[in-house]
Amino acid sequence: MTARPMTKEHATVKATTETVNQTRVKLTVEVPFEELKPSLDAAYKNIGSKIQVPGFRRGKVPAAIVDQRIGRATVLDEAINAALPAFYGQALQDNELKPLSQPQIGPDDVRFADGESLTFSAELDVVPDIVLPAYEGLEVSVEDTAVADAEVEGELQVLRERFGSLTDVERPAADGDFVTIDLKASQDGEALEGAEVSGQSYKVGLGTMLDGLDEAVLGMSAGESTTFTSKLVGGDLAGEEVDVEVRVHAVKEQELPEFDDEFAQDASEFDTLEELTADLRERLLRGKRIQQAAAARDAVLEKLLDVVDIPLPDGVVEEELGHRRQQVEQELTYAGMTLEQYLEKEAQTVEEFEADLDDQVRASMQAQFLLDEVAEAEKVGIAQDDLTQHIVRRAQQSGQEPQAYAQHVMEHNHLPQLISEVRRGKALAMIVESAVVTDASGNRVELKRLQSDGTYADEAPEPAEAEPEVDSEPDDVDEASEGAQAGIVSAPEPVVERA
Repeated sequence: MTARPMTKEHATVKATTETVNQTRVKLTVEVPFEELKPSLDAAYKNIGSKIQVPGFRRGKVPAAIVDQRIGRATVLDEAINAALPAFYGQALQDNELKPLSQPQIGPDDVRFADGESLTFSAELDVVPDIVLPAYEGLEVSVEDTAVADAEVEGELQVLRERFGSLTDVERPAADGDFVTIDLKASQDGEALEGAEVSGQSYKVGLGTMLDGLDEAVLGMSAGESTTFTSKLVGGDLAGEEVDVEVRVHAVKEQELPEFDDEFAQDASEFDTLEELTADLRERLLRGKRIQQAAAARDAVLEKLLDVVDIPLPDGVVEEELGHRRQQVEQELTYAGMTLEQYLEKEAQTVEEFEADLDDQVRASMQAQFLLDEVAEAEKVGIAQDDLTQHIVRRAQQSGQEPQAYAQHVMEHNHLPQLISEVRRGKALAMIVESAVVTDASGNRVELKRLQSDGTYADEAPEPAEAEPEVDSEPDDVDEASEGAQAGIVSAPEPVVERA
């Protein structure tokens, strides 16, 4: 353990830090006895209000009587326990420490005698010191946004199928036909409760239901049934092999409309197929621009992280890994899958899954610390509208109403976290917009004019009336583009909250 001379004083309280390693420090705080007087008075008052002494009203019991009845040591313990959090918090602030973990304070770390100074020590993980590299004008390359004819034709085909009609046919089911079926699963000859479906419409060859279903119904006619073996994808028996009986009630052939102006009029607001095709191509182009902007964001951030050393506390990483594993397992449960099934589907081993998860967590934490540092260096502030839009997006992602989500944020004190997320997003937007981004064809990619719908702004908008800042520092700036505020250029998901 090496000491570093970071002693600072707040009033008469002294706080010093010693570096344990790059992400962990030992904080020692010395509090003169007179600084404990407010807490000591409060302790006497609190304890005095809970005891009954003849001749004295509750809360009016003299300190000397409390000492006789309860003991001076009990009063001192309550006063110290009540005062420690405030002195600890002030010491963090005075030494400009950003904690990542709760302090570890053992019985031997607190030293005190009646009438003398209180001294306590705590070890804690902290955000590491980061030396920012040059982050303006970074050069990265991304894919082109050219839309291939095959992509447009694919979109037209999807639209065509949506407006197709189904006609009953008296022949065996072929690939692409729609069948109306009943499904019933059993195991060891016993029907499984809840594992049956009636009157289900299914497109042969789609491959979106049970494994083996397409092969089973191919060639079957209305009124026929057969049994095949498959694995259930949901429920208590998810992943187990069962026997599935499928009965076909109807076979229907899909008739698709012709590609002509009449189809364009039925399927869209356009009068001609040419106009519809042009609109689909433009929509695909807008989507590719947004994807390109996201790719530029990732490339810029990855390049920046490659040139800066950001050590991470192992304990905080392990804690976040546990949260991520739990989140993955919950999502898989909602999808009716186990982790083993997911790994089998992805052809991935447990070791590979854990390694990928570890890489993701470490990259996310490093990005978070880096962007916080950039936001501080650039004095990035946020307007009330920025925060409101972010809350609305978060609510949509969680499937909640914005008002209900905002209330949850306030009740659980998550507002500082959301403000930090917005600041990181704006810091990243500033870096990306200053970068030199080219596509695979060597063309400069214009990100500053990119709007949230994938179109380009023809010209810079007129300066808007200043909105109230969430962060009240007068020298804060607010220069993120519309693309950044709309989430096109956004910060990585938060992985850790400062303790």
